[in-house]
Amino acid sequence: MVGVALSRWTMSYFATAVLALIAAEGLMLAGIGYPHAAMAAPASLLLVHLVAIGWLSLLMCGALFQFVPVLVNRPLHSNTLPLPTLILLIAGLAALLLGFAQMGGTIQTPFGFFPAAAILLGSGFVLVLWNLGRTLWAARPLPLPARFVVVGLCSLAATVFLGIIFALVLGGVATKPHLLDVTALGLPIHVIAGLGGWLTFTAFGVSYRLLAMFMLAPELEGRTTRGALYVGSTALAVAIVGGMAAICTSTNVIWPIGAGGILGLLALALYGGDIQHLYRARKRRVIELNSRMAGVALANLAATILLGIALLLAGRFNGHVGVIVFLVAFAWLSGFGLAKLYKIVAFLTWLECYGPVLGKTATPRVQDLVTEPRAQKWFALYFVAVWIAALALLFAMPLLLFQVGVGAMGLATIGIGIQLMRTRRLANVAPALRLPKGTQPPHLLHSSVQPS
Repeated sequence: MVGVALSRWTMSYFATAVLALIAAEGLMLAGIGYPHAAMAAPASLLLVHLVAIGWLSLLMCGALFQFVPVLVNRPLHSNTLPLPTLILLIAGLAALLLGFAQMGGTIQTPFGFFPAAAILLGSGFVLVLWNLGRTLWAARPLPLPARFVVVGLCSLAATVFLGIIFALVLGGVATKPHLLDVTALGLPIHVIAGLGGWLTFTAFGVSYRLLAMFMLAPELEGRTTRGALYVGSTALAVAIVGGMAAICTSTNVIWPIGAGGILGLLALALYGGDIQHLYRARKRRVIELNSRMAGVALANLAATILLGIALLLAGRFNGHVGVIVFLVAFAWLSGFGLAKLYKIVAFLTWLECYGPVLGKTATPRVQDLVTEPRAQKWFALYFVAVWIAALALLFAMPLLLFQVGVGAMGLATIGIGIQLMRTRRLANVAPALRLPKGTQPPHLLHSSVQPS
């Protein structure tokens, strides 16, 4: 990637996302939202969207603005749009959270926060889709990892479309019967499109490239990778498009969702086989911390799927949907996101600081920007804490045990965040190599150098 332009505002996306994760963990520790309230309660919806938009979506957007150009070997369509996009998304998220607080009676004001959120978030995500979509369109034919991202972006469009409908109905702006039906019955489709399509399927595509790159493994373009793409895309289309058609025709929505779920399991199996092959075929014998922790997150995804199947067979799935969503959000997506973030921040900081003088003077390695033993204990604490909290929910243990788990999650996230700041500040680099001639310390929240 030496010579690839840096996305100027990616670090701001990452910083905002980590703060949102810490805030969500703080709310759970304080007893706000699920499991102290029902899954559909306003406080729970506030918490869910703080995680899904504030943490996971901002993290994904920041990563894609940097790595989509790497996937397709083309520059980003616009390097000026990410900043106004970030401002719109933050403002829209704030309006959405205030809307849920208003719905729950926490704040009393006549202002329509939900319609404002629909406009702001809709505009922000449209800019995301436009910028990334134009970049991908100009790079056709696309490599396989980029095609996963295309499907993920289509799922994002579906997620945002449904979210706008929900917000307008909740805000009292939309009152047509079809829109009321979509709001009443479309929540599972919204979740599948968001967690399953936008976040998970996009993560699959990015992971194919990043894991291969960071572990020095061969790029995968065989039948199983294509199978994961095609079967997974079909699964999402059946669940999302079929689910919407079922709502509009007053058909039971469980049928398309169930069919999509079966296809989705097959796609996950194909993806899992590919990832195992990447780990086995790697040339880097000693796996770095980020790849080890990504492996733990992937194992958590497999465990969550097996738990969901077991609950379904036992007829107890509906009563434990919250546990499954919790594990998908924190054991899989957040765990994988934190693991990759640990490497990406170091890699981009190294490119920004030392890329311009590479070959002209002695420079540290990427690994010299981090201290893995310090970070490893925080990752271990995070994953253990997630499962403590999840098991407390699964077996209906005292909520105090759940709060102990989320408190430990928050502590671990802060610990990882401090390590990210140390990396960005070059605090782990030996003083003799820290700032050779021709370099300057990177800014904390944006990249000031565009390697050429």
